[in-house]
Amino acid sequence: MFVSLQFKLELKREDREKLIKLMRKQSSAIRVAYNMLRKLEKEKTKNPFPYTVELKLRDGEVYGNVSFELPTPEVRYTKEKGVIAIDTNASPIHLAMAEVSKTGELLSYQTISLHHLIGLSQNSKDHQEWILAHQIVDLAIQKGKAIAIENLKKLKKGMRGDEKAELRKRLHQWNAKKFLQKLKRVAMLKGVEVVEVHPAYTSVIGMLKYAPQLSVDKDVAGAYVIGRRALGFKEDMPENYEKLLKDKAYLEFALKRYEEREKKLRELLEKEGNEYKRNTLKSELRSVENARKLLANLIQSLQSEPSSCEGANGRNPEQGRVAKTTLQSAWQVLKVALLFPILGKVLPRDLSPLKPVLVKGVWGRVRRSNGLVPLEAGRTVPIRDF
Repeated sequence: MFVSLQFKLELKREDREKLIKLMRKQSSAIRVAYNMLRKLEKEKTKNPFPYTVELKLRDGEVYGNVSFELPTPEVRYTKEKGVIAIDTNASPIHLAMAEVSKTGELLSYQTISLHHLIGLSQNSKDHQEWILAHQIVDLAIQKGKAIAIENLKKLKKGMRGDEKAELRKRLHQWNAKKFLQKLKRVAMLKGVEVVEVHPAYTSVIGMLKYAPQLSVDKDVAGAYVIGRRALGFKEDMPENYEKLLKDKAYLEFALKRYEEREKKLRELLEKEGNEYKRNTLKSELRSVENARKLLANLIQSLQSEPSSCEGANGRNPEQGRVAKTTLQSAWQVLKVALLFPILGKVLPRDLSPLKPVLVKGVWGRVRRSNGLVPLEAGRTVPIRDF
């Protein structure tokens, strides 16, 4: 592994002036520094290794760079015994961690706030991130497991902030990719395997399937999905959710909810004079319009022949079938059909009301003047019965 270290030389005034004078006159300063470090290395280890030293003069200060190769340690901790899965989140800025067994069960979990990184200088932020990376890798070593993360290179640009100024600001203040790079480097040096998975719908699946089932935060549930995906498991849509996407009466109710919200947003937009608030309303209106069109297409598609949808609870890709909707993922369609119509929010923190729907398929209805309305959630069912 190639390593490059940058540093600034803190010298006494007279020493710095001598070195600057030498650097300005001739390039032998580089050779002098190189030979000094090489001699020092020989005295300390009696077994020197090759490295390169470069000194540069910038704005009256002396900066150095040392480059060398390190042998890559053997990987000793693999996913054979499970993984520690990491999910990075921007609202609020934190990490969600889930310990997943080799058979796909959630063993333990925790969240780590990163709010203290906001406002720090880049050097201080880097220092804190390196410390955190070592702590996570040490935890993986203690558990004898690999580390699972999302491959953020696969994340679409449109998903980084979702046009919300405050969220974009937080994403700018903390770079998840840079932290994961640090984590990967520390893991490599300590012999811990890092498994990168495609990030598609990990949050949505965790939110709809595991958050209500296991009574955990949606971000922990997302980390759990990352861990299962790293171990080779594919997620089947639960049978009761599948039935919901085929229930025309329910879908018509959900569609009416979006139509009512769209009408309300247009009225608010017409009255609102503040440009900032208008932009917020426009953003929500676009989302509601897209959801309405998606549900309308789904209702129309119920008249056509259903086709298979990849997904398996375990490793059997033949399980799980839903009606073909559009080119959208069935999980994304389910999110549209469930969250706002039932819970009244696009991204609710409390997903426990979905548990009766998930476990028992309970979404009783009563007639009101405004149409069909789901009843309040009934009793919950222990996880072991699912």
